[in-house]
Amino acid sequence: MRKIFYLLIFMVCILSLAYIMIDFDFSMYIFKKRVLELFSIILVSICISVSTIIFQTITNNKILTPSIIGLDSLYILIQTLLVFFLSSGNISVINQEINFFISLSCMIIFTLIFYKILFKSNANIYFILLLGLIFGTLFSSLSLFFEVLIDPNEFMVVQGRMFASFNNIQVELILLSCAMLCFILFLLLKDFKYLDVLSLGRDNAINLGISYDYFVKKNLIFVAILISISTALVGPITFLGLLVVNITYEIAKTYKHAILIPLTILISVFVLISGVFITSKIFHFNTTISVVINFLGGIYFIYLILKGHRI
Repeated sequence: MRKIFYLLIFMVCILSLAYIMIDFDFSMYIFKKRVLELFSIILVSICISVSTIIFQTITNNKILTPSIIGLDSLYILIQTLLVFFLSSGNISVINQEINFFISLSCMIIFTLIFYKILFKSNANIYFILLLGLIFGTLFSSLSLFFEVLIDPNEFMVVQGRMFASFNNIQVELILLSCAMLCFILFLLLKDFKYLDVLSLGRDNAINLGISYDYFVKKNLIFVAILISISTALVGPITFLGLLVVNITYEIAKTYKHAILIPLTILISVFVLISGVFITSKIFHFNTTISVVINFLGGIYFIYLILKGHRI
């Protein structure tokens, strides 16, 4: 396993250097832009991979992703409403920093209210997933309703925000996201051993003395905040977590999150940087990174379902 870690670290470093240096014309503006893009890729990779592996541990299901609770759909609804009420020419829509704060705040508030109501009524995890799916459908329907009403030219602004983009990310957003991510990871660090027990299922975790409801509540909120940071920073990437986490399970063959989480972060960074290379060098920016990731992730998702039926 140590050799795999070293190999992945080496590959990520080489790929990162190649990302910065290929077609580099010694312009400080280009250098700064690529470094910011690389940092944003790493931040998003960490947020999505960590949140997905924790979410799958809690739900004890390897084909679910945190997007099932409807945060991706809520983000698109927020962008649609901003354009609908403020128009695309308003600085509140164009300014990334304001947009980031609005999107992040709305998604975190929705998550806190969502879980506060549900856990107050002692709802189980499957009811939470079902309600999240319903909310996701509601948000998607509302987004479609407002998209029909807005001006076709302004719809292009909304359409641009439906797909993940690592271009023109401000330094302030990366610093804020990094600070929030470090805080969440610090709180999660001491929970790795409890996550190992939670992966055994609710009954076994309770029998082993784990405060199941407490850890599920806390970690679900952490998952939602991580997904909110990632989505508000670059946009939705639905299948990245499913893809990299299941690859991690295939490679690691272990239940220890102290191994799984660093490994899935490295794989996620490698996959995301590779995806950016594919969109820039092969497709010449004629498609977006989320289209490539969702295409590969969708195929892998179908494979996992078929594999489960065979088992």
